[in-house]
Amino acid sequence: MRPEILFPLFTSVSTLKGVGPRVAPLVEKLAGPIVRDVLFTAPTGLIRRGLTTVDQAVEGQVQTFVVTIDAHQPPHRLGYPWKIRAWDGTGFLTLIWFKGHGPHLERQHPKGARRAVSGKVERPDGYASELQIAHPDYIVDEAKAGDIPEIETVYPATHGLPSRAFRKFALEALARAPALPEWQDPAWRECERLPGWREALAALHAPASEADLSPLARPRRRLAYDELLAHQLALAQRKASRRATPGPRIPAGALSEAAEKALPFRLTGAQIRSLSEIRGDLASGERMSRLLQGDVGSGKTVVAMLAMADAVSGGFQSALMAPTEILARQHFETIAAPLEALGLSVVLLTGRDKGAGRAAKLAGIADGSHHVIVGTHALFQDDVVYNNLALTIIDEQHRFGVNERRRLQDKGAHGGEGVHLLAMSATPIPRTLELTVFGDLDVSRIDEKPPGRTPVATRAAPTPRVPEIVERLRGAIAGGAQAFWICPLVSESEKVDLRAAEDRAADLARRLPGVGLVHGQMPPAEKDAVMQRFVDGEVSVLVATTVVEVGVNVPNASIMVIEHADRFGLAQLHQLRGRVGRGARESSCVLLYDPPLSDVAQQRLDILRRSDDGFEIAEKDLELRGGGDPLGLKQSGFPAYRLADPAAHRDLIAVAADDARLILARDPNLTSPRGQALRMLQELFDWKPTSPLNEAG
Repeated sequence: MRPEILFPLFTSVSTLKGVGPRVAPLVEKLAGPIVRDVLFTAPTGLIRRGLTTVDQAVEGQVQTFVVTIDAHQPPHRLGYPWKIRAWDGTGFLTLIWFKGHGPHLERQHPKGARRAVSGKVERPDGYASELQIAHPDYIVDEAKAGDIPEIETVYPATHGLPSRAFRKFALEALARAPALPEWQDPAWRECERLPGWREALAALHAPASEADLSPLARPRRRLAYDELLAHQLALAQRKASRRATPGPRIPAGALSEAAEKALPFRLTGAQIRSLSEIRGDLASGERMSRLLQGDVGSGKTVVAMLAMADAVSGGFQSALMAPTEILARQHFETIAAPLEALGLSVVLLTGRDKGAGRAAKLAGIADGSHHVIVGTHALFQDDVVYNNLALTIIDEQHRFGVNERRRLQDKGAHGGEGVHLLAMSATPIPRTLELTVFGDLDVSRIDEKPPGRTPVATRAAPTPRVPEIVERLRGAIAGGAQAFWICPLVSESEKVDLRAAEDRAADLARRLPGVGLVHGQMPPAEKDAVMQRFVDGEVSVLVATTVVEVGVNVPNASIMVIEHADRFGLAQLHQLRGRVGRGARESSCVLLYDPPLSDVAQQRLDILRRSDDGFEIAEKDLELRGGGDPLGLKQSGFPAYRLADPAAHRDLIAVAADDARLILARDPNLTSPRGQALRMLQELFDWKPTSPLNEAG
């Protein structure tokens, strides 16, 4: 049960004064549905309203004047503005209102009245000497000039809800915030000189300077740490409860050893280290929850295959689930031959399996004659019954929902024992952010490339050079090469982008042989068919709109052209580039951009040219892009923080994780006075171990 002291913050925004049925949806759109969400919406800027005179006014700035109303100028035609001409003794100022403002202005501000007026000063074209303010922010009786704030806090706004109205709601939400017991460690607070919770909130909503708006200001750091601690505590609690769940003991087996010896290459040091960490978990008797992170092509699937061979040696089944049929097929083709050579049965199960063929596969899974099952969402359907599932491997785990991942794990039946989980991801997350996304998992990193991988020559080129690139492409295709041509797809303008991709495919088809197109709007079967033709070499140039569609291994593809490369995140660009350079051919990646490039875009393209280490690139991307959504992390299960900025506050993330571990080691049930205050903190942020945190299993 939520503590009663928090009730005022968890009521609907409609309980705030002035938030009626029309305004409530607008507040909800900007902040969220409850009062706490308004309280946690930070100001975005400051307006300074200096008192001045017309002869000293600065164009483009927000300023305040004391004037005498000189004349009203009603619109002479429909659609024209209502104007008030005002005089302050040093010059004239014109106040302008468009749409629906009429005679009432004349009644409220009659000729000769003295008024204080404030707003953004502009100089209209053609009237070099005359200043004007369109729709003044304030126009009040001279006696009330003191009501116009010298410093005004700016909040997010939307059509129908201006910043000033939202500010009133934020201040009322602040008034409702109760004093709460302190949950932060006193020594940490003293060391960092952090204010109390209530004091920090008051400072957040009353910045006196631009420095107060910075995420590095102490009140903001205090609140950011609260949010990070609530999250890390929930992740640590979840990790502890997983560890408390027993898992079947699976020692390293002879089958895995034989499979490794039969490989045509030696494992890298990073693969050996990761496999050793996975084996430690499998043999521990506790349920494994581990993430295997590594760049595209770093050899994650081989490590997963050897873990599956261990499971089969122990008498258990393994399942490997991939988000698309083409990826599932690719995994199947990678692992089937080596495992079948050892006498194991590997089966592929997808939505395409129907009738008698599907029934035969299901029977083999149920009676245990199929040892390793590879597939898509088909793996957790109701009619799929496993004989003895003990290890689930989920590729690109962030592309599956929590319930989908759980349904697969629930297929194991070991009398209260949990199914081991190994999640795999090729999305490089900066080390500093790893704890926020995977804090409830143990992480293994494959940070070495297998020997023999040719580096991909990367260069940037302006869009006007497309004809020249197409000509070079023609020569490469004649020599047997294949190429990807990527067009960005941005949700706000999906139709426009899709048309651009279709136009590009049509243009290339007029000039090159064997051009295919895949995009997100195509039916999956049609998309898979085009992809398969590319894999089989029937399509020479594959035009694709999204990163999703190119998660496929085509060793013969050696050229990657990316249009509008500046519209992609660095991590996305790096992943796209990883789709080439997988065969014997020399490979290249061309990043097309519309000149001129901004400084940041230039630095980003330079990093890509210089480095092929996904983790280094992810760290650099975080530095360059700062807050917002670095690396497109929302799609990777990244938490939507309200007060913490993952870039600006990354030093606090590790501290919060350590603090959470220490708290649970001393007070696992949070029963001490600080433990009870921490429960309050978790309720405040709605981050409890049972919440749907970016759950991986």
